[in-house]
Amino acid sequence: MSVMTDDQLPEKAPGGPPIALGRPARTTRELWRRKLLWIGIWLVFLSSPVHDLVSGRHTTGGTVAGWLGLAVFVTVYLSLLFRDMGAAPYPDRLVAALIGSMAVLATVLCLTLGSAWLGLYCYVSVACGMVLPLRAAFWTIPGTAAVMLLVGLRTDEEEALNLLLLVLLIGFAMTGVSQLVRTTVELRKARATVAQLAANEERLRLARDLHDLLGHSLSLITLKSELAGRMLPGHPDKAAQQVADIEQVSRQALVDVREAVTGYRRPRLAAELAGAQVALTAAGMTAVIPAEPDLDGVPEESESALAWTLREAITNVVRHSGGARCAVDLVRRQTLDGPVLELSVEDDGSGGSGKGPGNGLTGLTERLEKAGGTLEAGRVKRGFRLAARVPAGPVPDVGSRS
Repeated sequence: MSVMTDDQLPEKAPGGPPIALGRPARTTRELWRRKLLWIGIWLVFLSSPVHDLVSGRHTTGGTVAGWLGLAVFVTVYLSLLFRDMGAAPYPDRLVAALIGSMAVLATVLCLTLGSAWLGLYCYVSVACGMVLPLRAAFWTIPGTAAVMLLVGLRTDEEEALNLLLLVLLIGFAMTGVSQLVRTTVELRKARATVAQLAANEERLRLARDLHDLLGHSLSLITLKSELAGRMLPGHPDKAAQQVADIEQVSRQALVDVREAVTGYRRPRLAAELAGAQVALTAAGMTAVIPAEPDLDGVPEESESALAWTLREAITNVVRHSGGARCAVDLVRRQTLDGPVLELSVEDDGSGGSGKGPGNGLTGLTERLEKAGGTLEAGRVKRGFRLAARVPAGPVPDVGSRS
């Protein structure tokens, strides 16, 4: 059961799509592929018991009993790990009973069939580390090693000593993996909760802003409409003035709503940086993304222009670059025209078709020019680089400069 964070590359399964092992499986086939990939690695320790059974050293009855015992042991082991990796885990008492039965089976098989079966204690140790709570695993793993050592004194002391360190290490390593898996699951649940809370807060803010924007205007329109209706029979000129006021108020309300909607639709650079990390990682590329950007004093129009630029640049990198690494950098620079904020996106890919700027770059150039910025894009020694610059403060008045 491998675990990866969002800033790591997803592994690729042979003959299949990329497997992002840090996220839940999206299909049953992917879930089983992960389980078999992980559990199949540890089945190598069965080679010694299997070889012992096929060697012909035992009687027919002993061989049959050995195969049955091995089948039951492996079934219990796989049942424990499959259940822990997918569906709801077994109850604690059942887990303890299954692990105890594995230890008993391993002991009986070792004492009756020989030291070739001591490797079964590795599976007992793995099961303890994977499915037991941390406190219980810390004493059951050494207990498993101690039982194996005692059994080895009756069968093959040297073999038991050789396996002692492996049983301890593999068990405690699995406790670390298990804790990492649980932490990752809890982190993803926390992220989902935070995202839901953020969405709820945004909805509340939208409702509050719309109420503040339209509440007064709509109340005034209603009041003036009633007043105009009462004035219409005897004072049509005054009624016409009220209608004119209604038109003016409604136009202003429309302007306010448009400005509010524009603010909601304006992308934020911090959110786009986080989205770039996710998109590049999902595409199997190494992402070098700066931390939380310093946007003190940066006009909203400049931030919005850079956010659109980053979104378009990352989209082009994912779709067309074919590279393995993409670096995003955000720095402030002092120029003769004042401070500027520079965003650069550089990848090590082919840079696309090379047939000139596409519609995306042309649109970005126009958007940046409206914000007082510039755009540069082209191939570099190893890949493709895009650099956008926008004012990081109020644009100075050209006429005031000497």
